[in-house]
Amino acid sequence: MKYLSLIIISFPCYLPAQELPRKDYDLEKLAGEIFAAQDLDLNYSELYENLAQILSNPLDINKVSADQLRSLFVLNEKQVNSFINYREKSGPFLSIYELQVIPDWNQKTLDRILPFVVVQDPSTKLNSSIFNRISKEKNHYLVVRYERSLESRKGYEAYGDSAHRYLGSPDKVYLRYRVSRPGDFSLGFTMEKDPGEPLVWSPQRHQYGFDFLSWHAQVQDKGKIKNLIAGDFQCQFGQGLILGSVYGFGKNSETITTVRRSNLGFLPYTSIDESLFMRGLAASYSLLPWLQVHGFFSTKLRDGVAETPEQEDSFVSSLSTTGLHRTFAEIQSRKQIRETDVGLVVQIQNKHIDAGLILHTLEFGQPIVPNQNAYNQYATRGKIHQNAGLYLNYTWANMTFFSELAATKGHGFAGTAGLLGNFTDKLDMALLLRSFSADFHSFYANSFSENTSPQNEQGLYWGGKYTVDSRYSVSAYVDLFRFPWLRYRIYSPSEGHEWLVRINYTPSKTVSLFLQAREEKKDRNLSLNDNLYHTAAGVKRNFWVNCDYTASSWMAFKTRIQGSQYNLGGKTSHGIAFIQDMTVSMKRWSLSVRYALFDTEDYDNRQYSYEKDVWLSYSMLAYEGVGIKNYVLLHYTLSQKIDCWIRWSQVRYSDRSEIGSGADRIEGNSRNDIKFQARIRI
Repeated sequence: MKYLSLIIISFPCYLPAQELPRKDYDLEKLAGEIFAAQDLDLNYSELYENLAQILSNPLDINKVSADQLRSLFVLNEKQVNSFINYREKSGPFLSIYELQVIPDWNQKTLDRILPFVVVQDPSTKLNSSIFNRISKEKNHYLVVRYERSLESRKGYEAYGDSAHRYLGSPDKVYLRYRVSRPGDFSLGFTMEKDPGEPLVWSPQRHQYGFDFLSWHAQVQDKGKIKNLIAGDFQCQFGQGLILGSVYGFGKNSETITTVRRSNLGFLPYTSIDESLFMRGLAASYSLLPWLQVHGFFSTKLRDGVAETPEQEDSFVSSLSTTGLHRTFAEIQSRKQIRETDVGLVVQIQNKHIDAGLILHTLEFGQPIVPNQNAYNQYATRGKIHQNAGLYLNYTWANMTFFSELAATKGHGFAGTAGLLGNFTDKLDMALLLRSFSADFHSFYANSFSENTSPQNEQGLYWGGKYTVDSRYSVSAYVDLFRFPWLRYRIYSPSEGHEWLVRINYTPSKTVSLFLQAREEKKDRNLSLNDNLYHTAAGVKRNFWVNCDYTASSWMAFKTRIQGSQYNLGGKTSHGIAFIQDMTVSMKRWSLSVRYALFDTEDYDNRQYSYEKDVWLSYSMLAYEGVGIKNYVLLHYTLSQKIDCWIRWSQVRYSDRSEIGSGADRIEGNSRNDIKFQARIRI
């Protein structure tokens, strides 16, 4: 009967979205929905690249886990559970078209999920050696990228003292190679040189040409060894209080699916952030069908400001995470401290329960001794840092409970717990509680929080999404938080709130609109000349009006108006931006252009806006000041194996005669940037 059903649903008049090639999927539109509140200090580039990687390396639906489905942020809990239940009852999927018969999945769900999944032919894995599978794998590519600012910066001239002069060329170069197959293997490396960094072959300085070099080799599902990675990797366990990868989002208009962290385990690291990864060996071993053990060992050199480096009692006053090594001073801080990490996760998992114990020990080669100031009394100090935690996730019907409790040895605790649920076919809701001690320390955390790390915070989040019909939907959240101890730029205990409302309207397949409003209230220090610290509530309000319009099969437009208002100490400032995008797509090429006007009175009213970029590159820029921003992006497919991108962008200001400051200063009121990229499928 299942085969007969498959023949019927596979008839080509059904599900036309699948006829589109995978490369035509509008990942930018999905990213715009997930990252809609683009006024936060999140690593949008890393988040976007993870989605792009899954798009180029789709998940096998016969092996994909519930947490992997959640990590796509396009399915609610009811839809995830429906998928798992259908697969358990009906057996392996025979075709991608079979997804149409899953209960609770509609056309919109299918359109969003199809590009990220595939049915893998098991014979291609079982009937050949891994070397043959690697050589014949279609998902096998090399990316070469070059970019540069056309204007000269002061750092490349005889600027100030020699310690602040850039030692390398203004070119940015990026190389990336990867070959992979879902659930089987992955091999790859990434190399990058930032503008101003010199190309140096110096084993003594741990540099081999490019300033940053990353690599990984991974195999999966080899008997009881479920996952084995050598090289660079990242970890995602529990709710990210101890081990959290970049697969975590903050608060945004996708009020439900991004609240919970997915329990993904070990993942290859393929990005270019030079501090968010581990380097060594990671393995997952299945002792029993319901019991797995995950362990890792990592050792790497990190950037830091070393004090008295030639003496036995040397220490590091701060760690650097910029990854920039352009000047003599920056090079002096490069790879100054060794970090060694050892971790163990014991996981119990069945249909409804996912629970585990997490142990993590981190040791620095020299102690961390930060400079004293008013707000960092609880900052990380010393050489050895040990964390232990427990997490519990429970799924029942259309409800999911998730939680994690963690502690730093000799210091504080952190805890988070939440609930996701589908109360009706139209209503989804999320609730999350969190409490983090000021002296809880976790170097690889990425949990849901208002702060950049789970420390010195208590909060309550509520989010909801109501789908009126196929045309209308409303999403909203409210987050109440307080900070028991001092923070950067807030020299007193404080509290605040944040809320967002978004109304979506899709009158047809060619038109979609949304209205969005957001308010955030947080205290901040006031600058008064009385030698005392004063704080006041700073209130920022944002609004967005956006319209996407598909004029034809080859032309689309996007129009956006966004603005903000910021009030602190009785003073109010404003900012606004008008943005017009156009995309033209033909058989072999596509052209994207933007014309944007912006006018902001200060940095607090900077306007964040996503800009289309080359593949695997995500541009989230802040428009600040008064000016015009333009860009042109051309994508051309030379052949089935070669794609090329060319991008030119310009920002021109009317309120200044120079751009930037210090070594980055540009004389004049405009900056032009060019970027070239080629992707070669091997």
